[in-house]
Amino acid sequence: MIEELALVGVVAVLVIVAVAYFAQKLGVAAPVILVLLGIGVSLLPGMPEIVIEPEWILYIVLPPILYSAAVNVPVIDFRRDFGTIGALSVGLVIISAFGTGLLLWWIMPDLGLPTAVALGAVISPPDAVAATAIGKKLGLPPRLVTILEGEGLVNDATALVLLRTSIAAMAGSFTFWGALGTFAYAAFVGVAVGGLVGISTVAVRSKIRQQPVLTTAISFVVPFLAFIPAEELHASGVIAVVTAGLITGHQSARRLAAQDRISERTNWRTAQLLLENGVFLLMGLELTSVLHAVDQRDPSIGITILIGLILVLALLVMRIAFLVPVIGVMRRRQRRSAELEPKLDRILTRLDSALATDASEKDRRRMQFARRRQADMRFRVQEGLGWRGGLVLGWSGMRGVVTLAAAQSLPTDTPHRAELVLIAFTVAIITLVLYGGTLPFLIKALGIRGSDAKHTQREFDRLSDHIAEATIAFLDGPGLRRANGEPFSAEAVQSERERVARTMQNIRSRAVEQVKGAPTELGELRRLVAEAQQDALIDAQETGTFSSHTLEIAQQVMDIEAARFRSH
Repeated sequence: MIEELALVGVVAVLVIVAVAYFAQKLGVAAPVILVLLGIGVSLLPGMPEIVIEPEWILYIVLPPILYSAAVNVPVIDFRRDFGTIGALSVGLVIISAFGTGLLLWWIMPDLGLPTAVALGAVISPPDAVAATAIGKKLGLPPRLVTILEGEGLVNDATALVLLRTSIAAMAGSFTFWGALGTFAYAAFVGVAVGGLVGISTVAVRSKIRQQPVLTTAISFVVPFLAFIPAEELHASGVIAVVTAGLITGHQSARRLAAQDRISERTNWRTAQLLLENGVFLLMGLELTSVLHAVDQRDPSIGITILIGLILVLALLVMRIAFLVPVIGVMRRRQRRSAELEPKLDRILTRLDSALATDASEKDRRRMQFARRRQADMRFRVQEGLGWRGGLVLGWSGMRGVVTLAAAQSLPTDTPHRAELVLIAFTVAIITLVLYGGTLPFLIKALGIRGSDAKHTQREFDRLSDHIAEATIAFLDGPGLRRANGEPFSAEAVQSERERVARTMQNIRSRAVEQVKGAPTELGELRRLVAEAQQDALIDAQETGTFSSHTLEIAQQVMDIEAARFRSH
């Protein structure tokens, strides 16, 4: 038995890697292919039924998936679109849950409203994995991708709290104010637990500097350190994990060493690839067991699937209808920011002149706040979303891991439980295959593109100048001293100046590659040189003229250097 499970695990990993590799070349989201592949395998004669306990998904798979996504979400972008993300992840989920619940209750009146709303909560949260994978590959505007990622991170918490409340109502213990208090408690305690875990673990990891193996090992338990205590306190483990991830991602640049960040990023991307895609493969493989549970029951499988299709249509209509006023508010804020931006620019210019010679700490904080407001306004003006972006958001309502697990966590005595699980699976699979399969064509048809190439290049240039100016000012500062208090030599300072100039040129060179999608002449030359250096190192290894320890260190240094210029 153990050997069979191990073999299944090995085959699953190889399948996930192969699908992920070819999906990039085919321009199709890997989750779509994996679900279809899982369905095909589950229907093979003699294929045993596969049933995964929902607790395994909710307690073991979901926390690291959420954490790995949250730690890579830019906090500043999340803050700027917090209102939109909150509306989609809370308001839309509640409307979708009650809307589809009422529709299902009308179709199957013997269910009871609480049970129908419970299923509505199960199918209400979209999973943004497939949508963001497609969006990043096709070059969607970063703001659109951030909104999708933010919605996918937070909406699971809303859905699971709603599901918990609906199950309580099924048992007869429900009041409106009690449900509202439960939701507020779950959110507040979840944020508190996640914040505490995020801050404390980053503080511990910052003390273990230059040991990426140890710091990455700690990061692997962070999602569980946040999720499990929050759930034990009957709060939202999802919100706790997301909060911990956002704090970790935001503080890592300041508190963690560069080598630690590189190691953690690589390891978490690998874990994210296997966990996310493994869940979608399981979705397809579990279809047979779900169908068999419904077999010989009333209503028939066909009618149950038809109900699922009706709910898919209802979810799409509600999502698009909800997005119309949301996009309208965003457009109004964009126009308002365009009107106020020139005025704020003039005010800041005058303040800069007035405070140039004599500025207190309070004045500097006010200036910093004003500049943040200025940056927010500029962001809204330059990264505004119109009806085309709204249409992409509307068509990105794929369901996934939470719908799969939450459906199977319904109490065993729930009326028509097998049919409800099949309805949830139908919604998840249809939305994933339909929306995920057609989203690339929709994006191309609408002609949506990311940031303007010239604007992106100018932004990289300005950032390079900003970093260079700050670095040169630091090198020229009178307080620059070695650990023993002696000044650095002029040769060392000049050498560092030249290195800084080369680093800034590297940033500009990479920017050109990002914009044009092809390596620059300098980038191409560097990669050829890196290959020649690697050949020389291999030759040294084969001759055995150098110690293995020396060769290992040289390989590590060359790997880091080569990674800086790798193509994306």
